Amino acid sequence: MRHFVYFSKDGVTSGKALSGGNLMRAGRMDIAIHSFIQGVYLSHGFREDVKFHFVLYGMPDPPKHIEIQVTPELEISKKDIGNLLKKILYKYKIGEKAEIFPKCFVEKKSFLKVIEELEKNESSIFILDKKGEDIRKVEIKDNCVFIIGDHDGLPKKELKRLKQIATKVSIGDKMYFASQTVAVVNNELDYRNI
Repeated sequence: MRHFVYFSKDGVTSGKALSGGNLMRAGRMDIAIHSFIQGVYLSHGFREDVKFHFVLYGMPDPPKHIEIQVTPELEISKKDIGNLLKKILYKYKIGEKAEIFPKCFVEKKSFLKVIEELEKNESSIFILDKKGEDIRKVEIKDNCVFIIGDHDGLPKKELKRLKQIATKVSIGDKMYFASQTVAVVNNELDYRNI
């Protein structure tokens, strides 16, 4: 299973905050949605071997963790992702990890807790970092996690802990959009048949 963990410092944490329709004003949820599309969709289908995690720290009720694995039962097109996230956030239940739609969960959980749980499942953890080791030279196993930050990057406080459990990898010298980074990682894993 491939996991992408997308951290957003300002991504909104309520369905009401997503209702206005302006995703840029909703903590740059447009970036999160583009990254999700690159993570799970193919030209004429989707990837059933990918779980995409949104970790949102914006107002009014941070942190929120949304986990989505697209399946045939989840009838969703690329243009409906904003509405899907809005519905998931609206149906959040205090104190539990709620399955809102098939393989779509929401809970109140911190960024580090999400990563630590993935690590407990014997996942290899990677942080996308321009200064990291070339992704083409790194050993990657089937159960892998790639951590991506929004336009502001990852929180410095958590980076200290992440460096103890994760390998920093780079997709090149240039600075890419988060969504482009996800596409490049997927391509590398496809090329390796992981």
